[in-house]
Amino acid sequence: MLTTSQGVRTLGPPDLPEFLALAARDPVVNVFADYRARTTQLEPRWLGGEVWGRFAEGRLVAACHVGANLVPVCAGADDARVFARRALEGRRTSSTIVGPVEPVTAFWEEVGGRWSPPREQRWSQPHLELREWPPDAAPVHDPLVRRTRPGDLDDLFPACVAMYTEEVGVSPADSGGLDLYRARVSQLIARGWSFARFDDDGRVLFKAEVACATPYAAQIQGVYVPPDRRGEGLATRGMASVARLVLRDVAPVVSLYVNEWNGPARAVYEAIGFRETARFATVML
Repeated sequence: MLTTSQGVRTLGPPDLPEFLALAARDPVVNVFADYRARTTQLEPRWLGGEVWGRFAEGRLVAACHVGANLVPVCAGADDARVFARRALEGRRTSSTIVGPVEPVTAFWEEVGGRWSPPREQRWSQPHLELREWPPDAAPVHDPLVRRTRPGDLDDLFPACVAMYTEEVGVSPADSGGLDLYRARVSQLIARGWSFARFDDDGRVLFKAEVACATPYAAQIQGVYVPPDRRGEGLATRGMASVARLVLRDVAPVVSLYVNEWNGPARAVYEAIGFRETARFATVML
């Protein structure tokens, strides 16, 4: 039964095939929501939230993942405004709105005056893809970058916290979430989705993770080099290694999105062969 006059309702397991078909219209851009749907079967108790669908003439035409991350899926501006009005009917549960610029902008225009002021707004983030290895003029990869192992956790975790704090602007410890964040890092290690280079003393010199993956794509997150070791080429060689391993073992396309103002990071990704395919926006609440 539809819950609003705009044809929006919460999706569940019976809707999974139609949702996956929707996400497959742009499977790289939609990798996060696609991954969440596959791993939870759209069961709300496993999602830790909901996925809303908008229907027209009985057909799913747009969707919105609503959890800690609110992510529009194949949504235009009109769809996003409808989802925003649905969001205003209840209590806000999301701490981040992220996705293609057009729907995120339209969503925020509806809710921005009624939700708490954002901590940060990033309105132009290049979404990048790498589809084959080796790309033209690829840099030499770093043979010392490897998948991390459970025994690496104590050495790896401080670098993960440092990266998160630098990127998000707050430490995971600030909200009492340090244990949950450590569990998340441990989970990525167990999946073989965590990569790093360590020096002889166990210090992390480079790290990155796969955030999510589907049969179509894998999204990279958490790329980090300690500030005192930047400018030495560790990120370029390290990302070349990660891209090579992910393309070989995880998914046929590697994607990520980056802040437009982060010139050094963008230069690293361009050198490896990543190319821009879309623009994202992120609102942190």
